[in-house]
Amino acid sequence: MKVFKKYNINFVKAEASGNDFIIINARDKRIRNRRIDYKKVAADLCRRHYSVGADGILVLEPSKKADFKMRIINSDGSEASMCGNGMRCSALYASRSGWGDELAVETGAGILYVTVKDGLIKVKMTTPADICPEVTLKIGRKMFKVGYVNTGVPHAVVPVKNIDTYPVRKMGRVIRNHSYFAPRGTNVDFVEKKDRKILIRTYERGVEDETLSCGTGNVAAAVMMGVWGEASSPVAMTTKSGEITKVYFGIKDGKVKEAYLEGRANIIFEGGV
Repeated sequence: MKVFKKYNINFVKAEASGNDFIIINARDKRIRNRRIDYKKVAADLCRRHYSVGADGILVLEPSKKADFKMRIINSDGSEASMCGNGMRCSALYASRSGWGDELAVETGAGILYVTVKDGLIKVKMTTPADICPEVTLKIGRKMFKVGYVNTGVPHAVVPVKNIDTYPVRKMGRVIRNHSYFAPRGTNVDFVEKKDRKILIRTYERGVEDETLSCGTGNVAAAVMMGVWGEASSPVAMTTKSGEITKVYFGIKDGKVKEAYLEGRANIIFEGGV
């Protein structure tokens, strides 16, 4: 049976902690020399049940500054500057493609470095910035205290009780669109410290829903727990997918100096559209 290809693009589907992506190798001349509207492609291909389905697409392009450039385009067609789990997926793809196991990657948040070794992928993340341990938000008649940190993209970190039953989608949407974070909005991470474990669920801007994991969110929440004195590096973060990722960071004189995200990623399948 002949398969009709709408875009004539080959891709790889990959995931890290359940955060799934469609990877397009735009270093390939056959792709690079075409004018492709990736925002339109993302909005189309990321539709679950009706297309490939994913949280976003990763477009890997040539770079004059690094081994390659990674563009992150969310399922709604918006473009993000950074994605920790996307970096893990891209690094695994690059390693298996023979691009190297120690890679410099150009992103919208700067050049980041990643190592692939023994199945683990460790990303040196953007240095956390704009840290505010306590932000007070008025939502309806209630006042919410949250933390805020930018780990390449903005994140509000919200401590909660009973995270398994917490209305993440409802409250995530409200906080993501709160006037305090206008006009860009923010990602929202809900965290609970339970039996020495740090549990996390994330509502992602651009996906506009809860995802099974968010790399920059894991880093944001771990760092904020460190700032609050609730955890120390390395922090094991238990994600919605059940996978545990590790976050390493250094705090000196109340400032975060560096941060790393470590975990596994998987290539699910290859295809064409």
